[in-house]
This record gives sequence, structure tokens and C-alpha cells, in this order.
Amino acid sequence: MHEHLPEGFVYLDDPRIIYSIDYATEDNFIGRKVHGYEDKVCILTEITAKTIQEIQDELDSMQKGYALKIFDAYRPMQAVRDFINWSEEDELPFLRAKYHPYLTKTELFELGYISDHSSHARGSTVDLTIVTRSEDQHKDWDMGTIFDFFGEEAHTESKDVSLDIQKNRKFLCDLMVKYGFENFYQEWWHYTLEGEPFPDTYFDFAIK
Repeated sequence: MHEHLPEGFVYLDDPRIIYSIDYATEDNFIGRKVHGYEDKVCILTEITAKTIQEIQDELDSMQKGYALKIFDAYRPMQAVRDFINWSEEDELPFLRAKYHPYLTKTELFELGYISDHSSHARGSTVDLTIVTRSEDQHKDWDMGTIFDFFGEEAHTESKDVSLDIQKNRKFLCDLMVKYGFENFYQEWWHYTLEGEPFPDTYFDFAIK
């Protein structure tokens, strides 16, 4: 049963969309469940959730089995503090090799990949990609890097990836921009709704 949310927030549980919500699992750059992610559910501001469903409507209209896959949505400030605490822990070589082989933890903050005030905590930022569904399975589009790879290859307009990958990223970006989202140039998956309802408020209620 869903918990009561602050006014202006909703659970996005449209069955057409895939919810990865990696920070509620151990499959993420810190290697464990992140503080504040008590359930693998997707929470967004009402207007953002509605707009994401409109984007899925457009993908449906193409009749090619395209669907959105959401890695992260609303993120409580306690999760951001958990990232800061993680930055002070010893490096785990296998995680660094997978997510940030060229950058130290300190550089992730210095270069803006991780912020001490994440836009996700305002409820109108979403990390996502596109997949192609077939029967009960889906295949992620090739975007050149995994979610949360920190490095120039993950920059949305990077030329260090193939033309096919550049086209996939542009397809996603053009679609999101069409519906009023702005991309964070360092991360091909990261989009914030322009005119978001809580531009100056950073929430801390847990995801459950």
C-alpha cells in the first residue's frame, strides 16, 4: 500500500513504463541500497508524472514497442547525504572500474556529477532511457554507457560514441525537450521539467 505523499506528489505506476529504480537495489555506483529508498517505487511531482505519461503515449503511437525505463525519479535529501558520506569511504576498485574509472570520488563532486543539492530532491527530475519491448522482455537502447557512468563518454552530445548511439541519445533528448524537459549535458539520461512546481524546495521524505 502506498504511503501518503506531500501535496503535489504522486506515485507513477503506469504499467507501460519500466521502473528500474537502481538506488533501491545494490546495482548502483555505491554498491548498496541508498538511504531513503525503502521501496522500489517511482515518485514524482504530479505535473512531471503526467508529462512522462504523455511521452509514453507518443512512444505508443509509433507502434514499435518503445517504452520508457526509469532509473531514478524523486530522490530524498537523505540519499544525497548518503552519497556525501560514501565519498569519504575507501574506494572499491570494482565499482570504480564500472562507474568512474577516470575520476576520483572527490572529482565527481568537483565536476558536478554528484551535487550536495540534487535537483532530484525537488521531485521534477527523472533519469531514464528507452527500451524496445517484445512479449514479456525488453531490450535497452544502446546509449553507449550504463546509467551513472561518470565520464565524458556519457555526455549527451559526446562524439566519443558511435553515430548510432549519438542518434539514440538525440532521439531521447528531442523527445524529452519536446515535452518541456531540459537535459543535464553531462548525463544523457538526466532530465528536469522546465517550470517545475518546487524550484527552490528540496524534500526529504523517504521513498516507500
